[in-house]
This record gives sequence, structure tokens and C-alpha cells, in this order.
Amino acid sequence: MENKRSDEVDTLKTKLFSVWHNVKYSWALKSKTSFSRNSPVLLLGKFYHFKAEDDDSATEACCEAADEDSVMGNIEAFRKDFASRVWLTYREELPPLPSSTLTSDCGWGCMLRAGQMMLAQALILHFLGRDWTWSEAMSLQSLDTETWTTTAAKRLVASLEASLQSSPRPSDEGSPPTHQAQARGSAEEAEAHLKEMYHRILVSWFGDSPSAQLGLHRLVRMGLTMGKQAGDWYGPAVVAHILKQAVEEAMDPGLAGITAYVSQDCTVYSADVIDSHRAPRAGPASAERSDAPPSPQSDQPASASALSDSRAVIVLIPVRLGGEKTNPDYFNFVKRILSLEYCIGIIGGKPKQACYFVGFQDDSLIYMDPHYCQSFVDVSTSDFPLQSYHCPSPKKMPFSRMDPSCTIGFYSRDAQDYERISQELSKVGSTREKYPAFTFMQGHGRDYDLSAGLTSEKREWPFIRDPRRTVTTTGDFVLL
Repeated sequence: MENKRSDEVDTLKTKLFSVWHNVKYSWALKSKTSFSRNSPVLLLGKFYHFKAEDDDSATEACCEAADEDSVMGNIEAFRKDFASRVWLTYREELPPLPSSTLTSDCGWGCMLRAGQMMLAQALILHFLGRDWTWSEAMSLQSLDTETWTTTAAKRLVASLEASLQSSPRPSDEGSPPTHQAQARGSAEEAEAHLKEMYHRILVSWFGDSPSAQLGLHRLVRMGLTMGKQAGDWYGPAVVAHILKQAVEEAMDPGLAGITAYVSQDCTVYSADVIDSHRAPRAGPASAERSDAPPSPQSDQPASASALSDSRAVIVLIPVRLGGEKTNPDYFNFVKRILSLEYCIGIIGGKPKQACYFVGFQDDSLIYMDPHYCQSFVDVSTSDFPLQSYHCPSPKKMPFSRMDPSCTIGFYSRDAQDYERISQELSKVGSTREKYPAFTFMQGHGRDYDLSAGLTSEKREWPFIRDPRRTVTTTGDFVLL
């Protein structure tokens, strides 16, 4: 009887917390983010400048409103690029999460969402390429006092009404297009349709259902093996290992050509990464699914991941850039990292408030914020709405507010690509920093399981030492 009463109390507490978090995170009272026209903006390796050649007066530009008439420089290109990144946020009304009664991740799941966004960017590079942008990115409405779900529903209803009222346009038989123009148009339309299919399937992998390959339910279930439960705080190092496990265990044939690697002791062992590129992943390779992307984007050279004996690798590097606060000596290092096109971003943020960093301008980081509660979307339908998975509103944060504990991600297409990346990153990490955030080493790392025999507190520490090492140290990291 007492156990039943205790369960009822726990259920009531869960519902009350869910209601509170939904109220707290479902409304966005947000001012526009200002960008200087006099300084370049870097977004995941892409360079943008908002100042036109004849513009000497305006000094700031707001990149949120979608209905601006006077746009200077290439601000529209930046807005479209940013809004094309996959945005994953808190959700409510979910199926119960593993080993819990929670039906929302509001208030605790931000680091998992940030990790999902970084993983989604890697998959965009893998299937669509860095130059891809979503065709509907510029039609997104800016966030205001309405919930995103409400505005998305209004747009969906308006779209349906417009489609019902319109009729097919009759073909103009008097002046038919040439055969060459038809072929060119058909090819372009086919390519656009194919990429949009990739885009939709990619988003569906992050759906909030137990069957989603890279969804919240799958990540929470894997976190259970690392001592984490739904409702706990997940650090960036733990999330890196969860993402690695999720990619490796994904059963969808579309994900068979990509895997993940997590650095050990802030050291990337090159032989281990190259082995990851070459070793075919065990799994249902023979399984067929008509809607699974078969290979990376066709506008790139034949990649290793398209071959039977090779695959792409997502390299995740948990680091700590200081003690209680991020050391200013690392600010330029972070800028150089985010300036690389194969960088898939950084997950970290403020203490207990995770963000996904994607770029910078001057002394401010540009990030995507998962702290926004949206309603559950059923991604199992073929035409589920995509609007709530894209954000038109970039946010900025001073470098000084960045939490020192973070995970940096890179995408390596094949072994040859990795050799180039490792050489470039070695130069980036050793240009000025006396103590580089991470290093590259030739050969293999020691054979030990980072998650075995460790408490959840130690798993949060990105500098995990092999207990078999006999070298004594004065600490797990050096404070500058």
C-alpha cells in the first residue's frame, strides 16, 4: 500500500515538474540579435560579411526578422545558412522515456539536444555537403511570444488552404520548352528532390520515439549503462560517448557508412581513427529500406564511405579549456576551430545550460539554443512538418561566459581526408597555446573501455587516465 502511494506521489511530482518546465520553456520573449556590419561572421567554416561596399553609415544588422526590406552585404546568405542547420530542442508530450515516467526533457536534456544538433551537422556534411541549404529556410518566422508549435500550425493550415484553393496551371502548348531545357530542369528537380528526401530522413532519425535511430529515447537508454537516468544532467564528455554508441548501434542501412570516434585523454590516436575508416561495421548491411539514403552527396568525388570497405568517421574530442572559467588564451583557438568547414561545432555552454556553438563574430560566440519547449512531432509520417526543426534566430554569447568543459566535433570523410585534417588541426592547436587543448598521436590508443568501472562523476571528466599507467602527474589538467 505504501509502495503504491509512493509511486502515485512520484508520478504527481513528475507531472508538476513537467507542467512547470513546459510553462517556463514554451514561451520566447526575445530581442533581436545584433551583428556588426564591420566585422566578418564565421559559421561552421563559412565566411560572411554584412557590410556592402557603399555602406559607411550602418554599423549593426539584426539577423532575425525574415521580412527586412533593406539587406546589406550577404546577410541573407548567412540567415539561410544558419536556418538550414537542424535545430533540436526540448519537447513535451513524448512517449515515456526509458526507466522513467517522464514525458518531456525540459530542464535537463539540453546537452543531449546539443549533441544531437552536432551529430545532425555531421550527417548533413555526409549526405548533403556543406553548401546545402534548405529551400524553405527563408520562410521561417522569427520567434516571439507565441510558441513555435502554434506558428508552425498556422503556417501549415495556411499552406493547406492555399493548396486547396489553387488549381494546376495548364501547360503552354504553343511554346513548348526545348528538349535540352526540359532535361536540365528535370535533372535539377530530381537532385533537389533527392536532397530534400535526405533532409527529411535525416531529421526523422532524431525523432522523439523509441524507434528513432538517434532519438532522445535511444540516447537516454544508452545513458543508463553509464549511470545516467532521464532527468539527470549530462555533461559534454558523457554525451560524446553516448553519441558514439548510438551511431555504432544504429540499425538503419543509411547509417552504415558512418561511425564515430571519441578521443582518449584529449589525445586522438590516428591509427584508431584510420581503423575506424577502414573497418566495415557489423550490422544488417543486407537489409533494404527504400527511403534510406544510399550514399553521400553526389556532387562530391567518390568517397570512402560509399565503398564497401570504408566509412566516414565523426571525431569527437572532449576537452576542458580552463578551470572554473574558460581561459582567455583559448579564445582564438576556438575561433580557428569554428573556421574549419569540417568542424561540426562545439557542445558546451554555460554551467548546467548547454548550447551548440556554430560560429562567432568578434568576441561573441554564435550558438543554437535547445532551451525551447515544443510539442511532440510524429516523424513516422511521410509528410511531417519540418519547420520546428529549424531555427531562424541566432543567439550570441561572450566568449567569457563559455563553460570550459565542452566537446569539439569534426567530420572526416575517409582516411585520406583524416590525414589532411590531423595535419591542419595539429597546426591550429600548436600555433600559440603553450598547452594545446588536444593532440594527435601516431599509433593506437591503449585498449581499455572508458566507460567501464567508472563512476558517473569520473565519466564527466574528459581527461580520463588509464589506471595501468605508472607515470605520476600533478593533476588531470594544467591550469594556466
